[in-house]
Amino acid sequence: MTVSNSLQATFTLGFLGAGQLARMSALQAFRFGIQTAVYSDRAENEPVQFITPHSFTGSFSDTEAMIRFARTCDLVTLENEFIDSGILRQVEQQSGTPVYPSPDSFALIENKLIEKQTFEKAGIPVTPYLPVDSRESMEAFGHRHGWPYLLKSSKGGYDGYGNKTVDNIGQAAAAYHELGGEEGHTILAEAFVSFSHELAVQVARNQTGTVVYPCCETIQKNHICAAVKTPAPIDPELRRQAGEMAVSATEAIGGRGIFAYEFFLTTDGRLLLNESAPRPHNSGHYTIEGCVTSQFENHVRAVLGLPLGDTSLRKPAIAMVNLTGSYNRPAETEGIKSVLALPDAHLHVYGKLASRKGRKMGHLTLLGENLEQVYGKAVELAGHVRI
Repeated sequence: MTVSNSLQATFTLGFLGAGQLARMSALQAFRFGIQTAVYSDRAENEPVQFITPHSFTGSFSDTEAMIRFARTCDLVTLENEFIDSGILRQVEQQSGTPVYPSPDSFALIENKLIEKQTFEKAGIPVTPYLPVDSRESMEAFGHRHGWPYLLKSSKGGYDGYGNKTVDNIGQAAAAYHELGGEEGHTILAEAFVSFSHELAVQVARNQTGTVVYPCCETIQKNHICAAVKTPAPIDPELRRQAGEMAVSATEAIGGRGIFAYEFFLTTDGRLLLNESAPRPHNSGHYTIEGCVTSQFENHVRAVLGLPLGDTSLRKPAIAMVNLTGSYNRPAETEGIKSVLALPDAHLHVYGKLASRKGRKMGHLTLLGENLEQVYGKAVELAGHVRI
């Protein structure tokens, strides 16, 4: 489906998933007069459910429930990738409602094994990997690529969940059991690579064209993105190459929508594609104030078939810092004034009702002229905010 030169006031964009990514995309849809609907797989109230009356709750394995949801929408898009492509295809076919990214595109990256095979086939360098299903295969991977390495559940992992670092075969066997390998889950062994930077690029694509966001550096702590620096403090030629690789990856899956790609820049100067996401991404939150058109607006434009917006930076230096839960309690944001008192500082609180230590509760973005100064000040500001 492609929106014509007009939009009816009743046009409804549906989101599979109801977290902060859907909320921030929905806020952009509202700007165009679009109604939004959401299908949540969680019992608790989620961020986007507070801003739309069209809210559904059910399992991502309940095909019939999702078909009923899709029939209330003019178009459906994704907020997460915890769904099966076969189910997504049934939802599209039986509801008659288009789904973007399409089930065919999603099927090419729906789990970490298929994802790596897809990009490897397209000639894009990826981190060394191997599906493992026995003690012998895990031990052989360690001998070949060295210990420690990472064991990953091929489906459903995020923010450090579904991943285990293993230093020896005993730890690998225990992690394999914990990740569900003995229950039929596909487990992937992935080598550690020596890298100097972790990078990310977002790409929006539809039939009107392709736009690429500036390559940024992600600062990781405990497998969770803690902060982002934009543009990445690396050679501009490497930033350009990362953008080209991200476009090639999007073309390889025939993607329509917004896609995010994470890279390692190895210590010997190579770029390796690590992971992708068929949706907006934490690494692109800086684009809300930092770019002419945010990743969330281009998410909406891309799936609707509208012309894509300019991705240029508004300032030479932008830093984004995630705000994670400081307590296990009902959510309450402390230190708001310390952020809002600073020019070109922007606070986003996601509206989650319960705070948990380490849970992503919001983020702040700071714009300026010098990247390291802006980043240092953003980290300092984040220290004053507790949720």
